[in-house]
Amino acid sequence: MLAVLESGAVWGLDPYLVRVEVDLSPGAPSFQIVGLPDKAVQESAQRVRAAIRNCGYEFPPKRITVNLSPADVRKEGPAFDLPIALGILLATGQMPSLPEGTLSLGELSLDGTVQPVTGVLGIALEAKGQKRDRLIVPADNSREASVVDGLKVFPVRSLPQAVQAAIGELEPLEPTAVSIEDAVYDVDFSEVKGQESAKRALEVAAAGGHSVLMIGPPGAGKTMLAKRLPTILPPLTLEEALEVTKIYSVAGKLPKGVGLMLQRPFRAPHHSVSAAGLIGGGSVPKPGEISLAHHGVLFLDELPEFHRDVLEALRQPLEEGTVTVARATHTVTFPARFLPVAAMNPCPCGFAGDPSRRCTCSAFQVRSYRRKLSGPLLDRFDIHLEVPRLTAEEILEPGSGEPSQSIRERVLRARQFQEERFKRLGLPFRCNVEIPPRLIRSVCVLAEDAKTILKSAIQTLGLSARAHDRIVKVARTIADLEGSETIQARHIAEAVSYRSLDRGGWETA
Repeated sequence: MLAVLESGAVWGLDPYLVRVEVDLSPGAPSFQIVGLPDKAVQESAQRVRAAIRNCGYEFPPKRITVNLSPADVRKEGPAFDLPIALGILLATGQMPSLPEGTLSLGELSLDGTVQPVTGVLGIALEAKGQKRDRLIVPADNSREASVVDGLKVFPVRSLPQAVQAAIGELEPLEPTAVSIEDAVYDVDFSEVKGQESAKRALEVAAAGGHSVLMIGPPGAGKTMLAKRLPTILPPLTLEEALEVTKIYSVAGKLPKGVGLMLQRPFRAPHHSVSAAGLIGGGSVPKPGEISLAHHGVLFLDELPEFHRDVLEALRQPLEEGTVTVARATHTVTFPARFLPVAAMNPCPCGFAGDPSRRCTCSAFQVRSYRRKLSGPLLDRFDIHLEVPRLTAEEILEPGSGEPSQSIRERVLRARQFQEERFKRLGLPFRCNVEIPPRLIRSVCVLAEDAKTILKSAIQTLGLSARAHDRIVKVARTIADLEGSETIQARHIAEAVSYRSLDRGGWETA
């Protein structure tokens, strides 16, 4: 007796369909799963046996062989429990055949309860692309699956419900209406007192997609500012929201009951994070923190406290927008186009240069602390931002600052200005940070007085070619915020002011 069903799985972020073949034959009772299953898939035999019996069905005392095809791709996780159980019921005649175009996936508890699994959105998108129109999924995963238009999604909480869905006795879930609106955030820039120069710099960063390094004493508000940066970024497009949701679904980080993520991600890994935790990894690679920050903000607080190898691993994603995780038998590429924001103290105790607190660090300790960051890594931050401690007057100042919505409107106008320019020039970019070095001269047109100031800055500060390019791109964004096609002297001057490490605010020797 043979039953054939379809399920799905994800490799990296790439979904694919899996053919589940269940064969029952005479012989000593046994249960074997083949097709490169991992430990969790092999354990399906025990979960499926108990679930079938505890739900009142008959478990056949036969030799059971389950093949998961394609057999040359390693299968992981418990998502094949449900299709295997349905296959056994189908092979033994305890349920009729499934309608054509049906996929099923879900983990089974011993009592037959269907538990949620990861990667459902990606599998649902692949099912639609492969002309499958019915998807049986755990109820807790149903909202993300119902985002896919044209797919009948059957949410189930138990094995008997899955049987009902398979034979057409259960109504599909109403499709989730996909509407990209402004996400509601629980933080706002109006809550930040003082720090007007820092707010301005973050506005520039949001408008052009520029990376930021904030330097200041503890309690100056660096973390508070970083957490509010997503609130002034442009809203996610539908395509971006689907990408972000798919990543979170694969990683098992999608909030319960959420069908589509509308807020831009904000990730703030602890400085003890490993390289695999940050960039992704594992025997079957999973996305790391930088991929979870895709289309959002990655905040690295206490930057010098991160392990050196972890920081150096960031250099490729910062330049390319992707991260590649290589294993002996396969390579997986994850998206990692995020806005990097880092924060650090000026010294180990945090009070170097603070007029109100005395620094207790020796010169050797300060140099050792700052040497933890390599020059090439520091050079990759577009904006170096000094965040001083608030004065008593600023802390006690009544009222609130400018709300995020007002700042976002200016950011959106600048982004639109950039998009129109790129479209006019026939370039496939969305914001200024993406401009490659070879196109900087043609896209970033400088006025004569701006060239003079930039030349003086290069000679005085000893700027590298990379620092030059970043200054010009930041100046291009500042000009866009004003609606100016030409970069003026004041735009270059402001951009140079955001390179405090190049202006003698840092010593690596």
